[in-house]
Amino acid sequence: MTALLEIRDLKKHFPIHKGVFSRVAGQVRAVDGISFHIDRGETLGLVGESGCGKSTAGRTLLRLLEPTSGQILIGGEDITDLDAKALMPFRQRMQMIYQDPYASLNPRMTAGDIVGEPLTIHRTCAPNERNERVAALFTRVGLRPALMHSYPHEFSGGQRQRVGIARALALNPALIVGDEPVSALDVSIQAQIINLLMDLQDEYKLSYLFVAHDLGVVEHISHRVAVMYLGRIVEMTDKLSLFEAPLHPYTEALLSAVPIPKSGARGRKRVILTGDVPSPINPPSGCHFHTRCPYAMQRCRNEEPALREVIANHLAACHLHDSGVRLPLAKAG
Repeated sequence: MTALLEIRDLKKHFPIHKGVFSRVAGQVRAVDGISFHIDRGETLGLVGESGCGKSTAGRTLLRLLEPTSGQILIGGEDITDLDAKALMPFRQRMQMIYQDPYASLNPRMTAGDIVGEPLTIHRTCAPNERNERVAALFTRVGLRPALMHSYPHEFSGGQRQRVGIARALALNPALIVGDEPVSALDVSIQAQIINLLMDLQDEYKLSYLFVAHDLGVVEHISHRVAVMYLGRIVEMTDKLSLFEAPLHPYTEALLSAVPIPKSGARGRKRVILTGDVPSPINPPSGCHFHTRCPYAMQRCRNEEPALREVIANHLAACHLHDSGVRLPLAKAG
């Protein structure tokens, strides 16, 4: 079966301009050659530290940012180089939920107009049916239709994010990219929004790319998880395998930092990473993680590890597995 979304060696580099003539003096390698797929009805969690490139990856695969190189396929069709007109039908199939539920809503428009705007742009329903469709979307995301005439500043944070979800659903998309959609919300509201997204996925057979840094949220909503570090994917597998037996030292460090009750912490190794995340302008040679890795060896400094299947359906980019080293992290929860 063809995957709903397939990304092949996707790169997004931002040029650095200097001088009077704005010559290109370097590149910010925000996304530096990533590949993955998302099946229909599946959620892929994309995790990593701030600045690792995960949000840029989400925006680039939606063509909100133009890719530097690589391929983006939707249902087997390559959309990488399509112009704006040819891309329009695919826009209906791909939508986004943004991190900030206030900044992503036009303060001059009512909530009903915000949710109905995609219907107007793509002309997917008659004008006399628009309000009925918007009211149904409000009801589905847990908002009263009477709020259609209210403005964004009149809503709470959780309500604003529900408006954003309703807008994303307006065109009946197949894929939704969630760019840390719950990180700006209170914990109790986070749970409500996550449960809503999961219910919508079951009802509409949606696929999600869920960008986040909260591993607890990712574990709850995702089927598979991809871990990013400095523009590259370093590990990818199903969530159970990732949380119980990570195969990359960076994943090991991330999981060891997840707070768990004292009763479950016995025997768990705490991994403290030294140093700062290197600059994406001038990333380290070889494995990008070797400057902070407690297991780094000479090969890591010189040779870039390929993302490969170490065990069945569990991919990792680490030279340790060629030398038989097993990471000591205990089960994280």
